[in-house]
Amino acid sequence: MDDLEVIQLSGNTLGVEASQALAEALKTKSKLKKALLSDIFTGRLLAEIPLALKALCDAFEQVELLELDLSDNAFGPAGAEPLIHFLSNTKTLHTLRLNNNGLGLGGGAMIAQALQASADKAAAESRPSSLRTIICGRNRLEDGSSQALARAFSSHATLEVVRMPQNGIRPDGIRTIVQGLRDCPNLRHLDLQDNTFTAKGSKALAAALPSWPQLEILNLSDCLLGKKGGAAVLAALERGDNKKIKELLLQYNEIQADAVKSLASAVRSHLESLEKIELNGNRFEEDDEVVEILKEALATWGHEDALDELDDMEEIDSEEEEEEEEEEEDELVKEAEEAESEEPTTKLEQKEEDDLVDKLNKTHI
Repeated sequence: MDDLEVIQLSGNTLGVEASQALAEALKTKSKLKKALLSDIFTGRLLAEIPLALKALCDAFEQVELLELDLSDNAFGPAGAEPLIHFLSNTKTLHTLRLNNNGLGLGGGAMIAQALQASADKAAAESRPSSLRTIICGRNRLEDGSSQALARAFSSHATLEVVRMPQNGIRPDGIRTIVQGLRDCPNLRHLDLQDNTFTAKGSKALAAALPSWPQLEILNLSDCLLGKKGGAAVLAALERGDNKKIKELLLQYNEIQADAVKSLASAVRSHLESLEKIELNGNRFEEDDEVVEILKEALATWGHEDALDELDDMEEIDSEEEEEEEEEEEDELVKEAEEAESEEPTTKLEQKEEDDLVDKLNKTHI
């Protein structure tokens, strides 16, 4: 077993003693590259999990681990603490999967600061970050951890895949995260599905799209882009900075026909690699002429079957549209007032977040 490169224990349940024994064995596996440990604490007491994770992470510091998957372990902020030392000091980690861990604001901030520490050490040693993939969905991160995450993303400019679906992040948090990701020119896959954009977050994303010329997959389904937000994002794609896109997932976003015309123009002009588009659940009719225009554009590149079934389209309600326009106007006024009274969001304040993390670091179960 000296040549062990991958350990996969997903779906098992490990207590403290078993984890410590496993960790002792793994310390000597110098060729270990992947630790796939999703769903390994089923039925365990919350008090056991930090001790088990600490033992495992101490072992991982002895090897040159490339991938760590701890998804579907409901350890919450308490489980984030044992990861801090490993994530802060690893020089080799390529992929981090923390999906559905219940991290919350505090746990998210801890993970982000550990990643920041890792990036700072890499910079001090004049070496590039090893990190390429972060998957951190279904963790209730919300807006509270967005500043810490944005700083970490900005510092790890090597990132290629960032997936953060279903985190309850609202427009201000989306804007902050997207601004951090603008420093990642190699980004290929961005998944922010089922967070809340509105026009504010959509415009921030539209402004960031030129920063990602390698982008291949963009998942913004169920993000409430709205009429103006959808138009902003699709108009940005029309500019031609993202010619490598293969998948564009935009279901249930209240996008209207005018925005789809921009997409059709982009496809015809330069999106020759686009082989999958999801637009179901938006605000235009299945038999609207724009659908045929889009299909014809896709056929130009041999992708006439790229568009999904449009069998659950939303009707346009004139009263709702008026309310949305009023809300967007109020939002613009609010943004202008914020711009006058605050520093730009790229200058992210850290004290409040540091205080929270310090408190959590001192808390033990």
